[in-house]
Amino acid sequence: MTLSFDPDCIALPLGHVIDGQLIAAEGVLPIRRPSDAADYAACPQADAAMVDRAVQSARRAQAAGWGAAMPRERTRALCAWADLIEAKAPTLARLEALSSTRPVGQLVAGDIAVTAEQIRFFAEMADKEGGDLGPTRDAALGMTVTEPWGVVGAITPWNFPISMAGWKLGPALAAGNAVVLKPSEMTPFSTIILAQLAVRAGIPAGLVNVVLGCGPVTGGAITGHPDVAKVSFTGSTGAGQAIMANIARTGIKPMTLELGGKSPQIVFADADLDLAADAIARSIMANAGQAYVAGSRVIAHRTIADDLAQRLVARMVPDRPGPTWDAATVYGPIISDRQLGRIDAIVAQARAQGATTLTGGARMDRPGYFYAPTLLAGLAPDSPAILQEIFGPVLTLQTFDDDDQAMALSDHPTYGLCAGIFTRDLSRAMRAMRRVQAGTVWINRYGRSRDHILPTGGYRQSGLGKDLGREAYRANRQSKTVLIDI
Repeated sequence: MTLSFDPDCIALPLGHVIDGQLIAAEGVLPIRRPSDAADYAACPQADAAMVDRAVQSARRAQAAGWGAAMPRERTRALCAWADLIEAKAPTLARLEALSSTRPVGQLVAGDIAVTAEQIRFFAEMADKEGGDLGPTRDAALGMTVTEPWGVVGAITPWNFPISMAGWKLGPALAAGNAVVLKPSEMTPFSTIILAQLAVRAGIPAGLVNVVLGCGPVTGGAITGHPDVAKVSFTGSTGAGQAIMANIARTGIKPMTLELGGKSPQIVFADADLDLAADAIARSIMANAGQAYVAGSRVIAHRTIADDLAQRLVARMVPDRPGPTWDAATVYGPIISDRQLGRIDAIVAQARAQGATTLTGGARMDRPGYFYAPTLLAGLAPDSPAILQEIFGPVLTLQTFDDDDQAMALSDHPTYGLCAGIFTRDLSRAMRAMRRVQAGTVWINRYGRSRDHILPTGGYRQSGLGKDLGREAYRANRQSKTVLIDI
């Protein structure tokens, strides 16, 4: 069976999922396919009343016993859900590909399989993470116990819709919470099916609620709701700031934020240049550069910079660009005409300021929103192409003469999400790892693995708290200190 499909022949689940039911709602926010620029659907908009309905459903379901259930009961239900996600992978892949930038051929073995793995990973933590005993005097017993927060509000981005939903839902549910989740209004459909599959798997109705709408309206109603006890968000730094401000206006609650990045890839003179070029090219061309972790700033030793640039240019030829509904497509589109225009404007500004385009630098001549993989050199340190998160397939190349200069160039005034280091010298790699300001550092590679035990999160304005790993599970439980006199 081929995964390729006709985008005009896909049934769309339009509405909100509340208390296990699809609540039909009229679409008001236009959704456009980035592969061919066609308007094909409209996304409903949940107002404050609809969000409250979802939150109250979540409160009832969580209070009915999910948080107090035997941990293995949660594990079994979540593992059954992961099985259904894998069984429904072709359906989910087509819905995901339709309005997103993710080619359908990459989704079944990629994003959707990863989502199922993440849910199983957190399911198995349900009975392995708990409280602790503290050393106190002999006549007392001191301990910490952990409890679910209750209702978690989650907001996910458009660039990896289903796997980002797995980031939020897996740890929150395994830890005993209920969730009200808002996917991006540009890519809502696979998340709706995900919620429906949860009920089929035996997760009580109301524990996974999905409300659709834009950030300011629906997202604001979630993050500001007094009965939402914790917020988890992945998206831009600007949106994260707005969420923090909204929470501060409406109350105090913990939050986990994975935000923007402008990550450096530092290539020392002794690096394996083929290995470095492969990793760097993959990092900026995957999803057409539309990832917060994209390693968009190459910082290379002056003696090998030209050689590295030649290797990068050879590797930055888009492989099988095409619509996301064609299973043969490898290189996909930019999410919207607005984002495509922004990418092009930043590149044009860099060139006007003297930057050299080594490859790319223009829209691709084909239907939809496609931008050629681009490598810019000779940029001023204050160039917007260096400082701003472009969120597209654009690499910048800067050079250094010594390790101190490399570290100074790697240090971004705003972001600190990820960094890559390429060197054969282990001592140099460890020194650089200690000095670089980033929440995740990859050495002689770039990009996440499928080891879900490794947490991810940023420094500075790249985020707050961690996703994945034990840290994500623990962030979904609150601790209580108990001291007993004996």
